[in-house]
Amino acid sequence: MKNNWKKREGVVYSTNSDFAYKTNEQEEPETLPIEKQKLKISLDRKQRKGKTVVLISGFVGKNEDLLDLAKELKNKCGTGGSAKDGEIIIQGEMIVKVKEILKNKGFKV
Repeated sequence: MKNNWKKREGVVYSTNSDFAYKTNEQEEPETLPIEKQKLKISLDRKQRKGKTVVLISGFVGKNEDLLDLAKELKNKCGTGGSAKDGEIIIQGEMIVKVKEILKNKGFKV
Protein backbone atom coordinates (compact mmCIF):
# COMPACT_ATOMS: atom_id res chain seq x y z
CA MET A 1 0.00 0.00 0.00
CA LYS A 2 3.04 2.29 0.16
CA ASN A 3 2.99 2.92 -3.61
CA ASN A 4 -0.65 4.04 -3.59
CA TRP A 5 -0.41 6.72 -0.92
CA LYS A 6 -1.72 9.41 -3.28
CA LYS A 7 -4.94 7.48 -3.87
CA ARG A 8 -5.87 7.30 -0.17
CA GLU A 9 -9.06 8.97 0.84
CA GLY A 10 -9.48 10.83 4.14
CA VAL A 11 -6.73 9.40 6.39
CA VAL A 12 -3.16 10.52 5.86
CA TYR A 13 -1.43 8.17 8.30
CA SER A 14 -2.44 5.52 10.80
CA THR A 15 -0.38 3.78 13.49
CA ASN A 16 -2.78 0.82 13.49
CA SER A 17 -1.10 -2.03 11.57
CA ASP A 18 -4.50 -3.55 10.63
CA PHE A 19 -5.94 -0.32 9.25
CA ALA A 20 -7.27 -0.55 5.68
CA TYR A 21 -7.08 2.65 3.68
CA LYS A 22 -10.03 3.62 1.49
CA THR A 23 -9.37 4.54 -2.11
CA ASN A 24 -11.66 6.08 -4.69
CA GLU A 25 -10.88 3.46 -7.35
CA GLN A 26 -13.71 1.43 -8.87
CA GLU A 27 -13.40 -2.20 -9.84
CA GLU A 28 -13.52 -2.96 -13.54
CA PRO A 29 -16.12 -5.50 -14.68
CA GLU A 30 -14.90 -8.82 -16.03
CA THR A 31 -14.72 -9.02 -19.80
CA LEU A 32 -17.61 -10.94 -21.31
CA PRO A 33 -16.78 -13.70 -23.80
CA ILE A 34 -16.69 -12.57 -27.43
CA GLU A 35 -19.90 -14.47 -28.27
CA LYS A 36 -21.87 -12.55 -25.61
CA GLN A 37 -20.61 -9.08 -26.54
CA LYS A 38 -23.21 -6.98 -28.40
CA LEU A 39 -21.44 -4.10 -30.11
CA LYS A 40 -23.15 -1.18 -31.85
CA ILE A 41 -21.42 0.39 -34.84
CA SER A 42 -22.35 3.84 -36.09
CA LEU A 43 -20.95 6.74 -38.10
CA ASP A 44 -20.52 9.96 -36.16
CA ARG A 45 -19.74 13.52 -37.22
CA LYS A 46 -20.89 15.44 -34.15
CA GLN A 47 -18.33 17.75 -32.53
CA ARG A 48 -15.58 16.48 -34.84
CA LYS A 49 -15.25 19.48 -37.18
CA GLY A 50 -17.00 17.64 -40.02
CA LYS A 51 -14.70 14.62 -39.90
CA THR A 52 -16.37 11.21 -40.02
CA VAL A 53 -15.50 8.50 -37.50
CA VAL A 54 -16.77 5.00 -36.78
CA LEU A 55 -18.08 4.74 -33.21
CA ILE A 56 -18.16 1.27 -31.63
CA SER A 57 -20.04 1.14 -28.33
CA GLY A 58 -21.44 -1.51 -26.00
CA PHE A 59 -18.18 -3.20 -25.00
CA VAL A 60 -18.38 -4.75 -21.52
CA GLY A 61 -15.09 -5.56 -19.87
CA LYS A 62 -11.72 -4.38 -18.69
CA ASN A 63 -10.16 -1.26 -20.14
CA GLU A 64 -7.06 -3.24 -21.13
CA ASP A 65 -9.15 -5.56 -23.35
CA LEU A 66 -10.90 -2.54 -24.90
CA LEU A 67 -7.52 -1.00 -25.74
CA ASP A 68 -6.31 -4.28 -27.28
CA LEU A 69 -9.41 -4.51 -29.50
CA ALA A 70 -9.02 -0.86 -30.53
CA LYS A 71 -5.36 -1.40 -31.41
CA GLU A 72 -6.21 -4.42 -33.54
CA LEU A 73 -8.96 -2.52 -35.39
CA LYS A 74 -6.70 0.47 -36.01
CA ASN A 75 -3.95 -1.78 -37.38
CA LYS A 76 -6.27 -3.71 -39.71
CA CYS A 77 -7.95 -0.53 -40.97
CA GLY A 78 -4.65 1.33 -41.33
CA THR A 79 -5.97 4.42 -39.59
CA GLY A 80 -5.95 6.21 -36.26
CA GLY A 81 -8.42 6.19 -33.42
CA SER A 82 -8.85 5.96 -29.68
CA ALA A 83 -10.59 3.98 -26.95
CA LYS A 84 -12.09 5.21 -23.69
CA ASP A 85 -15.23 4.95 -21.58
CA GLY A 86 -16.29 1.68 -23.22
CA GLU A 87 -16.19 3.16 -26.74
CA ILE A 88 -13.79 2.79 -29.64
CA ILE A 89 -13.37 5.55 -32.21
CA ILE A 90 -11.88 4.70 -35.61
CA GLN A 91 -11.10 7.59 -37.95
CA GLY A 92 -12.67 7.62 -41.41
CA GLU A 93 -15.67 5.96 -43.03
CA MET A 94 -14.50 2.39 -42.37
CA ILE A 95 -17.86 1.06 -41.16
CA VAL A 96 -18.00 -1.87 -43.60
CA LYS A 97 -14.43 -2.95 -42.88
CA VAL A 98 -14.86 -2.62 -39.09
CA LYS A 99 -18.12 -4.62 -39.19
CA GLU A 100 -16.45 -7.38 -41.21
CA ILE A 101 -13.46 -7.57 -38.84
CA LEU A 102 -15.67 -7.77 -35.74
CA LYS A 103 -17.93 -10.44 -37.27
CA ASN A 104 -14.91 -12.54 -38.23
CA LYS A 105 -13.67 -12.34 -34.63
CA GLY A 106 -17.06 -13.64 -33.40
CA PHE A 107 -18.69 -10.47 -32.02
CA LYS A 108 -22.42 -9.85 -32.41
CA VAL A 109 -22.70 -6.63 -34.41
